[in-house]
Amino acid sequence: MTPSDSSSPPGDPDVQGIAFTLEGVDDPTFTQILRDLRTDPAFARPLQVQAQPPQPGYSARLTLVFRLADRELAVGAMQRLKTVLLRYGVQVDTVRIPGS
Repeated sequence: MTPSDSSSPPGDPDVQGIAFTLEGVDDPTFTQILRDLRTDPAFARPLQVQAQPPQPGYSARLTLVFRLADRELAVGAMQRLKTVLLRYGVQVDTVRIPGS
């Protein structure tokens, strides 16, 4: 897994995202990860998880989207996401958090 640069989505400077590229994750594993995220309260609103499934030539991607006011919730959810990913054998080397 390679976390990518975190940046604000275009259009709303108050919204930021922490993006994770899930290299080598297959479709069944990606589906299991999403199922875990949907049932975990750490990812409940006001946070949002955007998902891009793996496609030929492209790695799967998860982005944790949040407003600046919810930064503390997002950092906790990011830590939880790393735990979920480790459960499926996805290693996290580094993570860049907006504003840090």
